[in-house]
Amino acid sequence: MKKLGKLVAAAAVALAMTTGAQAEGDAVAGKKVFNKCRACHSFDAKKKIGPTLADVMGRKAGTVEGFRYSKAFQASDVVWDEASMAAYLAAPRKFIKGTKMAFAGLRKPADIANVIAFLKANGQ
Repeated sequence: MKKLGKLVAAAAVALAMTTGAQAEGDAVAGKKVFNKCRACHSFDAKKKIGPTLADVMGRKAGTVEGFRYSKAFQASDVVWDEASMAAYLAAPRKFIKGTKMAFAGLRKPADIANVIAFLKANGQ
């Protein structure tokens, strides 16, 4: 229960930081920022280091068939929405302790909002 409280707190902080920027997220700008993610993620079923991001928004974390997630990811109750994605993109290893994702996170709230807009525009 403590872990869930920390996740909710992290999501609330990230949401507070990015709420204004999310409303103005720019998918075109997000495509450029997403280039940092392309080495590991795609929107198709091709095997990469990370799971596909097709239909990521609204999906429970750790559920892409055939991808080997960390135990922490599999045990999480995270469902990807704007708040959870913003918190994860800001600090992946803090949001889900034990994740295998090596990326340190995006520092700029505008970059986070833009990537989320890009994911929403291209990942459905």
